[in-house]
Amino acid sequence: MNFPNVAKQVIDKLGGKDNISALAHCATRLRIVVKDEGKIDKEAIENIDGVKGQFAVSGQYQIIFGSGTVNKVHDEMAKQLNIGDMTKNEVARQASENNQGLIMRLVKGLADIFVPIIPAIVAGGLLMGIHSMLTAQGFFWDVPQALRDSGQPITGYSVVDRFSNLSDLVDFINTIANAPFVFLPVLLGFSATRKFGGNPFLGAALGMLLVHPALADGWNYALTAAQGKITHWNVFGLEIEKVGYQGTVIPTLISAWVLATLEKTFRKFVPSYLDNLITPMFSLFIAGLLAFTVIGPIGREAGDLITIGLTWLYDKLGFIGGGIFGTFYAPIVITGMHQTFIAVETQLLSNMSLSGGTFIFPIAAMSNIAQGAACLGVAFALKDPKVRGLAVPSGISALLGITEPAMFGVNLRYRQAFLAAMIGSGLSSAFIAFFNVKAQALGAAGFLGIPSIKPDSLAMYSVGMVISFAVAFTLSVILVKRAQTKA
Repeated sequence: MNFPNVAKQVIDKLGGKDNISALAHCATRLRIVVKDEGKIDKEAIENIDGVKGQFAVSGQYQIIFGSGTVNKVHDEMAKQLNIGDMTKNEVARQASENNQGLIMRLVKGLADIFVPIIPAIVAGGLLMGIHSMLTAQGFFWDVPQALRDSGQPITGYSVVDRFSNLSDLVDFINTIANAPFVFLPVLLGFSATRKFGGNPFLGAALGMLLVHPALADGWNYALTAAQGKITHWNVFGLEIEKVGYQGTVIPTLISAWVLATLEKTFRKFVPSYLDNLITPMFSLFIAGLLAFTVIGPIGREAGDLITIGLTWLYDKLGFIGGGIFGTFYAPIVITGMHQTFIAVETQLLSNMSLSGGTFIFPIAAMSNIAQGAACLGVAFALKDPKVRGLAVPSGISALLGITEPAMFGVNLRYRQAFLAAMIGSGLSSAFIAFFNVKAQALGAAGFLGIPSIKPDSLAMYSVGMVISFAVAFTLSVILVKRAQTKA
């Protein structure tokens, strides 16, 4: 038999290289996972030299070649497909994932994108928590009685206030802590583009574009716009705002998908001798143009609408609105639209006499604590050392206010944990909303958020944290264990 030719025919009749996502073999059969079974030419496969039968089962397409032949056909197919060695179990797992619903495939895709960058986010989150403790006034020392009697607006002393020689060290810690979040689109661009089948270094370049220092700071977009300081490019008659997308998730992910799709499309018709010149240039230019003209602005506008709606929800529905907000705060974080809340919080804090403070920060803290508790619940429920090695540091990071590692790396993967966190967050948010808990400043939204809370709300805030942690942790352990038992 001409095994290279047989392998080529099998690949072609299965719908081509792009239609094959996994390949392995057993004693007599090829085990293949295809993306679209409708592209398979079954009649033609029957006529390929050496084929003794074919059938589909459990998401796998299996072609019988017989002992001694199947391994040679498999080796040739693996070379032509550039697919590494895969076991039967890995192919079965791939088939199972392909048979999952759209939501579960999206969840798994998010997990695959975020898991590689979790160490950077965890490191930044933990350092951010340390910075918050060292700079929080009143966290370690209260205001002296003499100053309290004098009526001076001092809430307490921070570590930096007491030991000024540490100020540069603390500032350095803050710089390191902020780096993964300021340049999050770079990390996401690299990881997401690789996941979508594109060149990850092009994805990193796209992420750099979104946070280019020549652009206005995206976190302060509302303030910059109100001051009339936003400048524009005039490209093909379009007025494009020169504003960055620091800390964004959804705009970056969509832009990375567009970039990878463009790259793969160009490669289908651009001659190989021009590929390295034409494909990267046009892919990056078009994806960047779409990011600033369509993808980014729509994401930002959607975030503004959510902010307006949530403010109405809290003001009109009281603790019920607070509970609804708390329940869905984590899904909003997934989209990255929570970044727009800073504009609302800044407005609320700038007019404390009327607003009494911001309601968003305490609810964000309830959600973060619930995500951390649910993540630790997964570590408690499962005995797998790898899962625990990821869940424990991610859970601690979430308790300190940085939830991305816990959400994307653990809780969304074990969706029962994410549900438990939403319930814990909803109940605790309803509780603190009932007692009108508000913050007088911004900080780390979690256990370290205590210095930011109004003094008359501290007791109820603390009770809310206990409710959030206890409910999320308990439900996560119960639901995850039950799911694993059924599996």
